Amino acid sequence: MIVAEKIPNALLPEVKAALAWFHQDQSETFEVTGIMDPDLAAAEAGTRVLHLILCSGARCEQRSFRVKSLGGSFEVSAAAATEWAPPSGEVVAELDPPPGLQRGWLDRGLGDHAFVLLLFYRGFW
Repeated sequence: MIVAEKIPNALLPEVKAALAWFHQDQSETFEVTGIMDPDLAAAEAGTRVLHLILCSGARCEQRSFRVKSLGGSFEVSAAAATEWAPPSGEVVAELDPPPGLQRGWLDRGLGDHAFVLLLFYRGFW
């Protein structure tokens, strides 16, 4: 799986619809800071499954959405876990946050504390 910070232009309308749908029952405001496998999502016709990285403050989550185009609007729902699970036995190291997915987190942490400890274990957070 590949995580990209830049959302492809072809997917922007669907990503915006998924984010608006997600915000309906959230008390926090999230922004899309990444997308997993954007080339696969862009290649899908009809209903697309989008795997988005959503961040609000120090909290980031990966959420998956099914987005179906209905002419000028979109029908959005949560995607089932089986729709995006990696093949069994495959280690997905690229799910570690690439630069930018937690925008400003380190700067905010350094502003709030005397030091911040970052712990890496074999490339995983």
